[in-house]
Formats: sequence, C-alpha cells, structure tokens
Amino acid sequence: MTSHERISARIAAIAPSATLAVDSKAKALKAAGRPVIGFGAGEPDFSTPGYIVDAAREALEDPANFRYTPAAGLPELRAAIAEKTRRDSGYDVEPSQVLVTNGGKQAVYEAFATVIDEGDEVLLPAPYWTTYPEAIRLAGGVPVEVFAGSELEYKVTVDLLEEAFTERTKALIFVSPSNPTGAVYSPEETAAIGRWAAEKGVFVITDEIYEHLTYDGTPFTSIATAVPELGDRVIVLNGVAKTYAMTGWRVGWMIAAADVLKAAANLQSHLSSNVNNVAQRAAIAAVSGSMDAVEEMKVAFDRRRRAIVEGLNAIEGVHCPTPEGAFYVYPDVTGLIGSTVSGRRIDSSQDLAEVILEEAEVAVVPGEAFGPSGYLRLSYALADDDLREGVERIQRLLATAQR
Repeated sequence: MTSHERISARIAAIAPSATLAVDSKAKALKAAGRPVIGFGAGEPDFSTPGYIVDAAREALEDPANFRYTPAAGLPELRAAIAEKTRRDSGYDVEPSQVLVTNGGKQAVYEAFATVIDEGDEVLLPAPYWTTYPEAIRLAGGVPVEVFAGSELEYKVTVDLLEEAFTERTKALIFVSPSNPTGAVYSPEETAAIGRWAAEKGVFVITDEIYEHLTYDGTPFTSIATAVPELGDRVIVLNGVAKTYAMTGWRVGWMIAAADVLKAAANLQSHLSSNVNNVAQRAAIAAVSGSMDAVEEMKVAFDRRRRAIVEGLNAIEGVHCPTPEGAFYVYPDVTGLIGSTVSGRRIDSSQDLAEVILEEAEVAVVPGEAFGPSGYLRLSYALADDDLREGVERIQRLLATAQR
C-alpha cells in the first residue's frame, strides 16, 4: 500500500487553506524573532465585547450547559437568530429554519453537502474565499469559476453567469460584502442576479457574514429579501465571528427551507452534534444586544481602509480599488508581473507575495489562493501602527522594482 492509497482520494485532493498557511508562516517567523507584520488572517484585532463575555461567564454557572443540547442549536439561540435576521435583513424566517453550526465554515460545508450531488456544478464568482471550492468538491460537486476583475470592481454580472450556466448547474454562491475583495453588490445588482437565479431554478447559497461591515453609506442587501421569488431555493449562511470579534467562539448558522434544514441538521447530528453551549449563550447576547461596540470597530476599520488604499495606490504598478465592505483590500498587481524585485523575477502574484515576505517581512496572501494570479489580498484588521509600517515596507521594496 502506497502512502497515497492510505489517504482517501477525496481528502488528499483538498488544498490547504492559503490564508491560514500565510498566517501560520508569519507567526512562525515572528516567533523566531523576525519583525513580521501580517496582513494575512481575516480576524478582527479587537477583543470580544464585554457584555458577550459576561453572558458566557454566567453560562458557566448553569449546570444545564454542561450537558448535550439539541443538535440544531439551543431553541433560545435559534429564536434570537430568526429575530436578528428579521431586524437586519427584513427576511422573515422561523426559528425552525435555523441550524446553529460550529462556525461559519461548518455552515458552508453542510450547505453544499446537503444540496449538491456528484457532478452538480456550482457557479463560483471569483475572486472567492478559499474554502468554497474545497467544500463544493467534498460534496462531489464541480466548482465553475466566474471571474470578474478589478475593471468590474470584482463583481460578476448576469451576462457572465449566463455564459457559465449549463444544464448541470445546481447552485450559485453569492457573497456580498465579499471576502477577499471587499466588494459590495448594490441593491439593483443583487436583485438582478437573484432574479436570474430564480428564473433558472438554481439554489442561491448566500454568505452574509460581513453584513454589518459596509462603509461610505453603502447598504447591505440580502438577496433573500431582494428577490422573494427565490423562495425555498435560497440558503443563508452567517455567524458571529466577524461582526462581534468572535472568531474563536465558533458559532455560525444556516437558514434554509424546512426540508433542507432538516437534512442538514441530520448530517450535523452525526458529524458534531450540538455547538458548545457556553459559546451559544454568548452568541445569544451578541445577536440580541446593542450594536454600539460593532459601530466603534467599524470606525477603526474605515480609518484603516482609507489609509491602506491610499498607501497601496501610491505604488507604481499597483491598482487598489476602494472596497465598500468587509476588512480586506484586493490590489491588482498585474503591473508588476514581469518585473524584477530584489534580484528576483516576478512571474506571478505568488512570487510577489514570497518576495514581500522574505525581503520586507510583510505577510500578504497571493491571488492564486482566490482565483487567477495577479492580485494580493491584505486584511486591514490590524493595529493602525502595524498597518502603516507594513504598507511603508511594501512601498520601499517595490520602489526598487525594475521593469
């Protein structure tokens, strides 16, 4: 038996998470004494708000939280999520349509596992978050990339989707605000895509985890609300990680029609059972509480967003659109492909990211992790001083590029 045969072909084919790999390498270099600044991980640098931590502390005093609870989630949390969804999206759902998951990633995996069969195609707007294609493949599906570059502000159009559509298309993934680009679809763009999907009869799996992180008065639009005719073919994914600085608490959720939800809950009952009860109690406080702390974080994110866009656009060969949401920028660096930096020829954004890490001691994620080469993703969810220093290091390094 070869080493390859010891691991199933499906699992062996999974690509490692590029964002976590970059973050891990940056942390390892930092631990070794290198002054690395990391723009890799999509994680708020703020502490979880105190009222949420207090709710968890109180939960530790209740022995009921030390036992198994329903696999689909605490009834109180499912009800709170349903109410939060009505409040924030105008989307009217019942608690029975909510499945509480171990973070947003589990919701993503279970959504595809529940509705995708072997050979089904899923339209995947690119640039995309690294987990989506792997989750699609794990479900037996085929990710079909639909690329929109910086000239389209990284937003796909109905025409692009129509070109990629085939009789095997089963679902479309829709993400606004976007990771990795920060792009936000307007209400009109969202409605147009939703109507197209409704006419085609495909599922729309919409990831709304960055719903509260939009800037410059840009509205968040839930495709489920914008296009009611999607009906039972819309699946909403969300979680507490990004909005409330709760990445480590691991609470996400899926909202779907009764038959889809029942099937996904059945899967979860065998896969992981209930989410940690203390974290669920904290999530109740998060989704039901004041948004003041969230607004304070947004002010800081907005300030950093403006600073990083200005700094990157000052570099010759770099074009960085201003993102309207999330906490990422996605500069187009195709102008640097073919140049030489620190004696090394740059043939891809992967090459560029490696040179920036090795020479400037700044960690960024190359575009190959999210689709085509020629781009970088930088998270601006880090301290202002680190952001400023990191961008200045990149500026100094790339000022030496020979074209």
